[in-house]
Amino acid sequence: MRSKFFSFLAIFLMVISVKAQTLYLIGDSTMSDKKNPEGNPEHGWGQMLPELMSDEITIENHAVNGRSSKSFISQGRWQTVYEKLKPGDFVIIQFGHNDQKIKSPDRFTNPFTEYRYNLEKYVKETREKGATPILMSSIVRRNFNEHGTLVDTHGEYPLVVRMVAKDLDVPFIDMQWLTEQLEVKFGAEESADLHLHFEPGEVAYYPDGKSDNTHLSEQGATLVASLALQEIAKKDLTLKKYIKESTLKKELL
Repeated sequence: MRSKFFSFLAIFLMVISVKAQTLYLIGDSTMSDKKNPEGNPEHGWGQMLPELMSDEITIENHAVNGRSSKSFISQGRWQTVYEKLKPGDFVIIQFGHNDQKIKSPDRFTNPFTEYRYNLEKYVKETREKGATPILMSSIVRRNFNEHGTLVDTHGEYPLVVRMVAKDLDVPFIDMQWLTEQLEVKFGAEESADLHLHFEPGEVAYYPDGKSDNTHLSEQGATLVASLALQEIAKKDLTLKKYIKESTLKKELL
């Protein structure tokens, strides 16, 4: 009886060890989990990862609507993640949308000073815990001009992410470039399907209608999450082994 118990315990501990690694997501509303996913058309791309990755890794999405690299720290949200980190974990870091809010001093950061230093803090403290940081530039907004050209809205912030990644030798996923390609592939009109565009009365969740070119529909979030994971695989990052084969085989761009 004792031998059976210890055999069972050994198997249990093996299962626990296989699922020991955790992927943490820190960022803003474009990545965050949304309430009432059955009725709410809005989805963050991080919300879709459990469907696209194996259950051998735990995913904790700490991204929150409206947060910048600054407010995520000042509100204690980074400390919560930092205290939980352990060797072998991963942290995907994606800020920028709200760091641009120049009328919001609790969120705004200068790209070449505070924004940069915040990113460096996330990277260095993740590594202190033996975990792996992955830096990502922000996803684009659907911002086509009258000529049908997609126009950037992020300014210098994506460049700073790239600079930090290079200087600190951090894996970098250029989500701005990937989502630019996605928006352009869909085109100025059909790219609305990637976001939240509804006429009054079209969906119950938005009785007065909705026109939002920043946040993602379920379709948009799934495609953006798939792009991120495929790029992680192309760069042969350790996280690759947790991505479902069906995700890697999708033709996206």
